[in-house]
Amino acid sequence: MSKSKKKFSETKVGAFLAKAAPGIIGIAGDVLPDAGVLGMVKNLIQKEPALPAEDKEKALKLLEQDMVEMQEVSKRWESDMKSDSWLSKNTRPMSLIFLTVSMVLLILLDSFEWNFGVSEGWVDLLQTLLVTVYVAYFGSRGAEKFKSISKK
Repeated sequence: MSKSKKKFSETKVGAFLAKAAPGIIGIAGDVLPDAGVLGMVKNLIQKEPALPAEDKEKALKLLEQDMVEMQEVSKRWESDMKSDSWLSKNTRPMSLIFLTVSMVLLILLDSFEWNFGVSEGWVDLLQTLLVTVYVAYFGSRGAEKFKSISKK
């Protein structure tokens, strides 16, 4: 299961390195972090000659926090799938369906010549939620399938 759905540049350590060591972000900023990527970033931080020792220490601590956060998300999703509760197993698919239907309804309502308006803030929020859920749902499903295929 993929551990995170945000790009490396959006993690705590990524935000810190964007200011302290932009060269590292240039290498790994757009990838989805996993154990391999984070291991590579750890080596880049340790070997970066322009990064002061205290910044290296802070970056490594932030990297550790991001790794723990990704492991906790993965554990939570795994426990949801092992649960006997129908709701916990189906929350992600139901969220995906609801947000997709909501977006389709807004598109249809917008396409008719009715005097109907939705605040731009709500559209932006729906778009952000929909993209997040799609990446989390399909990204994790793809990673799960890839892992199961690669183990064979």
